[in-house]
Amino acid sequence: MAQLQRLVIAPDQLNPPQILLNADQQHYLSRVLRLRSGDQFIAMDGQGNGWLAELQSDQAKLLEAIATKSELPISITLVLALPKGNGFDDVVRQATELGVSCIAPVISDRTLLNPSPNKLERWRRIAQEAAEQSERQIVPTILEPVPFSDRLSTNSNDRRLLCLARGSSPHLLNVLPKQTSSSITLVIGPEGGWTDQEVEQAIAANYQPVSLGRRILRAVTAPIVALSLISGAIERTDEDELAD
Repeated sequence: MAQLQRLVIAPDQLNPPQILLNADQQHYLSRVLRLRSGDQFIAMDGQGNGWLAELQSDQAKLLEAIATKSELPISITLVLALPKGNGFDDVVRQATELGVSCIAPVISDRTLLNPSPNKLERWRRIAQEAAEQSERQIVPTILEPVPFSDRLSTNSNDRRLLCLARGSSPHLLNVLPKQTSSSITLVIGPEGGWTDQEVEQAIAANYQPVSLGRRILRAVTAPIVALSLISGAIERTDEDELAD
């Protein structure tokens, strides 16, 4: 089962017991994956539901619902100041593999990138492909870029963490054991870091400053390090609780 290819479908493509495949999906299954009529794959709606499916020419048949457990036990929102170049593409891909639930790009005082309108659709497509590859049940939500101050004003009960490159902030790993909420919002800055005013605004919005270590990480490296630490600590704790 784990070796079957995965395909994300939209809810309106479900017409049980059939899946109505669009032209791109038909091409992907038959020409890219080389599946033939009668071959099986896993269809997922990106919202936690999955089915074993059988390809039948230009459509597919639902065989049975399947239950997998590949998601983190908590929700993680990654708020990231847009890095220069195409670095955000890689962050979306790798953050999806690491289990993030939502990615919220922001424009900070030191942001150099001014994304074009088609960037958002590209990021969402990358997240979908990464979710299929990493055998996730959920495709992360990719929000539209907004100013950092607007994102800080969003009301939520998340545990809020602000990554800082310099200073005497506690290490992220020393903060995680105190995690009691069901969701985390992780904020990471751009090249050059946050301005003093932005740090003050985040702290006023109940974000706790944390460190990722003694070295200065690139803007596209920091979110992967932080998410790896969080997912590793959470999944280890989850396994320990199951063992008890």
